[in-house]
Amino acid sequence: MPSRIEDYALIGDCEAAALVGRDGSIDWLCWPRFDSDACFAALLGWEEHGRWRIAPRDAKTRVTRRYRGNSLILETRFETSEGAVLLVDFMPFRTETPNIIRLVVGERGHVVMDTELVLRFGYGAIVPWVTRLDDGTLRAIAGPEMVLLRTSVHLVGHNIQNMKTVGEFTVAAGETVPFMLTHAYSHLPPPAPIDPQSALDETEALWTEWSKKCRPAGHCSEAIIRSLITLKALTYWPTGGIVAAPTTSLPEQLGGVRNWDYRFCWLRDATLTLLALMNAGFGDEALAWREWLLRAVAGSPEQVQIMYGIAGERRLVEWEMPWLPGFRDSAPVRIGNGASNQLQLDVYGEVMDAAHQARRSGLATHESGWEVHLALLEHLATIWQEPDEGIWEVRGGRKQFVHSKVMAWVAFDRAIRSSEMFGFDGPVDRWRKIREEICDTTCAHGFDRERGSFVQYFGAKEVDASLLLMPSVGFLPVDDPRVKGTIAAIERDLVVDGLVVRYRTRTGVDGLEPGEGAFLACSFWLADAYVMLGRVDEARELFERLLELRNDLGLLAEEYDTRLRRQVGNFPQAFSHVSLVNTAHNLSHAAKPVHQRSR
Repeated sequence: MPSRIEDYALIGDCEAAALVGRDGSIDWLCWPRFDSDACFAALLGWEEHGRWRIAPRDAKTRVTRRYRGNSLILETRFETSEGAVLLVDFMPFRTETPNIIRLVVGERGHVVMDTELVLRFGYGAIVPWVTRLDDGTLRAIAGPEMVLLRTSVHLVGHNIQNMKTVGEFTVAAGETVPFMLTHAYSHLPPPAPIDPQSALDETEALWTEWSKKCRPAGHCSEAIIRSLITLKALTYWPTGGIVAAPTTSLPEQLGGVRNWDYRFCWLRDATLTLLALMNAGFGDEALAWREWLLRAVAGSPEQVQIMYGIAGERRLVEWEMPWLPGFRDSAPVRIGNGASNQLQLDVYGEVMDAAHQARRSGLATHESGWEVHLALLEHLATIWQEPDEGIWEVRGGRKQFVHSKVMAWVAFDRAIRSSEMFGFDGPVDRWRKIREEICDTTCAHGFDRERGSFVQYFGAKEVDASLLLMPSVGFLPVDDPRVKGTIAAIERDLVVDGLVVRYRTRTGVDGLEPGEGAFLACSFWLADAYVMLGRVDEARELFERLLELRNDLGLLAEEYDTRLRRQVGNFPQAFSHVSLVNTAHNLSHAAKPVHQRSR
């Protein structure tokens, strides 16, 4: 069985990523891109679906781990009765082909080690043909895919029974045994090997230099830096797109069906991601994300999607893999994401808000993208009154979701402000009328006077955690009685064991079986609302609680199961780490009011 979700560590090269367990097993790797087929898929099944384990033979082993400084170089220390070894795992930044390098460093005594390589292309479905080249390199081929393993350790194949490659070796104090796994295409000659030690030194230097740009934010600087390193690792550097997570189908409830593919880029992450990067001093990354966003939405306005592939791909067809049982038997395992074809009005607000924030911060000093934005607004003016699937991408039918209307209001509001601040041409008077109409309609039909709060959708009685964003986007001030009443209702109805769930799934609004964990970003939003209300002590208390939910390496999944006390959902989740960074910066400036994003 795979480890717990929080038992995994992330390594990556800003083009692909792998998850490494505390037991020294790489159980998830998609190569050569984040969204490529996995060649290690044990995370969603069993060892026969692909993994690469290096660990002491002695089962009685004490394991500790850490990242080396401010880098994505993972160090796992194994202590046995015979000695101690350090397993160093990392993915060098690419020059040509992608690599995973694993160094087994002897620290004390003599430790007998085992390695087991199970390569399965096509998400665990395809067994490759493995041969040995003249120089001793192992080569695995299946169709266009080729993976090479280079090491001084003698390896043998168990091809008849379970199709795996194994080896045994002993490491003494002061010795280093290297392993290098390389991806290439089978029609090309095997690439030349790189020097493992030089690659380690260069990788550490690049991560260390990059992290120096981070602006400190008080007592939580360590948490911010680790979250930003994680966000950087989830960035596909050739295009600037940021994947929501490097995994697919990690369940929001163990044994449940809420299992989605998150290896894509969501438009709704735009503003919060942009603010997190800019606040932390990473202007280049913020600019690259903004440029990706502008390219992705270019085209016919009525064809705008809510998510795209890492290079802006639009075809994200969803299908299921019946040969994988899923993490802890949480089926189905899905590839692609059918929500890409949904109507979600809030993304228009996110696109316009991100563009406005970029202009205010100097990332865009000209009218770059303004013509595209004019076309988007013209289309939004004709559809904002329609029901949609909303921020949570429900599959139970479209509704008049309040958050969607609020973000449609944001789209026109930011266009007005950009026009006023930067002199851009546009039908500002018409936009003002539409903005006022959206506000009036939302307040008339989305506010329940009996409850004294806004609700999830027009005519509903339930609240939704996305309503916490109303004051931060400037729709209404935080001291408005209706906003205060909404925050109070969310505290009563959606806070479970101190954390915030998105909405009550028992209502069936999403068309799925009920049950999921607390959504971590929503809990950060509640802390932000507390800061805006002046309830700073409560905000800090909630923030510290959320920090405690990180694993030993500072990583967060999408959700947290308060009953099982376990992380759930795709991992690590960019939105959770973006929200952590933004809340930390809000708290660092809590001595003065938190300004609405519209200003």
